[in-house]
Amino acid sequence: MIARADFAAIARWVEPNAKVLDLGCGDGTLLKYLKEARNAHGYGIEIADANILACVEKNVNVIQMDLEAGLSGFEPQSFDFVILSQTLQAMRNIELVVKEILRVGRQGIVTIPNFGYWRRRIQIIGGRMPVSKDLPYQWYDTPNIHLCTFVDFEAFCRDQGVRILERHVMCDGDDVSLLPNLLGNLAVYRFEKA
Repeated sequence: MIARADFAAIARWVEPNAKVLDLGCGDGTLLKYLKEARNAHGYGIEIADANILACVEKNVNVIQMDLEAGLSGFEPQSFDFVILSQTLQAMRNIELVVKEILRVGRQGIVTIPNFGYWRRRIQIIGGRMPVSKDLPYQWYDTPNIHLCTFVDFEAFCRDQGVRILERHVMCDGDDVSLLPNLLGNLAVYRFEKA
């Protein structure tokens, strides 16, 4: 059983036996899934005490640290893949986070919600900030501080010297190929230094 649709897309890109670092790993569900599906091994980085405990209970290696401080404890290129799943939009310094992902990993994988999804656009036209299953917070209590569209993220990557290798767009778990910035509510990107 896959906990989230983006997990399967991530697992397809992670090579068997890969060394993985999962940033903002939450309760460790993705790392546990990658270990079972791809025999991947590595660590999760998490700050919340309750999530650290959940990782330990799942037998997932976890380190408690603040991603905003960087990844200076890790050597360059020490991981095959560094993953940031539905956490990028909550980071204050996205440039630093992406730079650190590509410093410590051969490739990065990120999952981002699409603020340009048509239902979100309609909510804004109606005068309200979007609230949905994948963006479940009100404007005043959201951890998300950098919402973007897929087009925005791809322009950011070009500007930062990041080469996007693959993109997988979904809407509620189903693949989207037609008008992805309008019809997709979530995308997974695999990237490396340009």
